[in-house]
Order: sequence, then structure tokens, then C-alpha cells
Amino acid sequence: MSVKLHRAFELVLMVSFVVFPVGLHAALTPEKLYQRVLPSVMTLEVESQSGEKFVGSAVLALADDVAITAWHVVANARTVWAVFADGQRMKVIGCIHQDALRDLALLKLERPRSHARATLCRELQAVAARIYVVGTPKGYAFSISDGLISQIQTVDGFREYQLSCPISPGNSGSPIFNQRGEVIGIASWTKSDAQNMSFAIPTQDFIRLNISGEPTTWEQLAATNSSAPPIKLIKIRHGQDTEHEETADGRSFAAFQKWYYDSIGKFVTVVVQEEG
Repeated sequence: MSVKLHRAFELVLMVSFVVFPVGLHAALTPEKLYQRVLPSVMTLEVESQSGEKFVGSAVLALADDVAITAWHVVANARTVWAVFADGQRMKVIGCIHQDALRDLALLKLERPRSHARATLCRELQAVAARIYVVGTPKGYAFSISDGLISQIQTVDGFREYQLSCPISPGNSGSPIFNQRGEVIGIASWTKSDAQNMSFAIPTQDFIRLNISGEPTTWEQLAATNSSAPPIKLIKIRHGQDTEHEETADGRSFAAFQKWYYDSIGKFVTVVVQEEG
């Protein structure tokens, strides 16, 4: 082999290694993806101010002791515990920051969990990309399902992923992963009158959250809610031929929350009257 040809061959090899590094950005098999991300996922055991108990999901992706979830999972919490797949159980001492409009919250764990944090992908994903969700649907902890990004929709002025993944109660706050095992969003809500039509908050909205703040305890949050001025809620639900109207005390957050969940996917008009 001539010197010139030998150098050209070396150059081709070097370029191939630079452009096509082994394993970089490679899609994982579902089995490998699940094993990689599982340590970062947690089930949230929540007891509300009224004593109701339910579960949600969350993920470690910003810090070793900070979990990301949907705000509605913990908005009326009295106590919250995080349970991991290896059986480790931690108390969630409070909320560092929340964005109720985007349905996002950062939770503070009582201690760090080392070598468990998932990788966060801040790039907006393409429509039709394969995705996975890991959470606790109907209480069945650490279940995985897959699907596609059906579309990127604008909901109430914010961009959200529309997903084809089967998502059930208990999946709220579940991380959505791309094929590389990176968190691309958080499961938020599902249309009740449609099949496999759910929505997730993209990670681009996470940058608005303040990770360095002091956590607000659940007692402090409850005190803030109870000190809010009274409001009257008038709900008019449009059916085929009838309208239904109720009034509810604005202090009863749990009652409003239940009505809100029951109404998802329906055409609803909400009128709020505050201080006359």
C-alpha cells in the first residue's frame, strides 16, 4: 500500500469514527431502556387534606433529591411518600416550586438518591417519534407502555405533546421517555371520551421552574389555600339538550378538583365570582 493510499485509508477511518461513534444516540431496546430508567422513577403515595389516599408518579431528572411531577397530584396534599422500584421509601418534605398553569411541580425528597437520576432532553421531539411512559396506572407500580407522539398541540396557550400511550389514573406525573431513555416530558391529563389520547408537558417548560428554592411544606401550602378569599363557583355543563348548574364553596379545593377531573374531555363553562 502506497503512503498516500495508506494516509487516505487512515483519514477515512478517522472520519468514520468521528461521524458515527459507536453507541452515541443509539435507540435502546425496550428491555434495556426500562432497566436504565427504572431507578429514576417513583410512585407517589399521597394523602390529601381531606384524608383521601391515591397514587401518582414522578421522576428524578434535575437533582438527586428533586422529583418532577404534575402539580395536580400534590396540590392538596397533607403527606407525600416516594417509593422506588428497589423498595426504598422516602418522605417528600414539600414543594420547591410549582406552575399550576402548566401543571408542573418540583418536590424535595428527605435525602438524595445517588446514581438514579435520568437524563433530561430539552429538545422538542418530532411528531411520530416512538416514546415510552413508566408509572403507576391504577396502582400497578412501575408499569411501562409505549406509543407515539401523535401531535404537538396548543392547549390553553401552551404547547403539549399529544400521546398515543395508554395512560390511566396513577400515571399523572409519569415521565415520558424517548428511545434513548431521556425524559422528554411529564404526563398530565387524558381525554376521558377518547382512546389513547393523552397529553404531556414538554421538558422545555421545566426551565421555568426554580430548583434552588427552599421547599414549602404541605402544612404551609394548606395554610395558603385556606387563607384564600372565598369564591363562588358556578358550573354550567352543556349536554345535548340540558344545562346543569351548581354552586360550590371556593375553599373546598378537593370538591373543585374532583369536578375538574370528571369534566375533562367535556365542553364546560366555568364562571368564577370573587368578592362580588
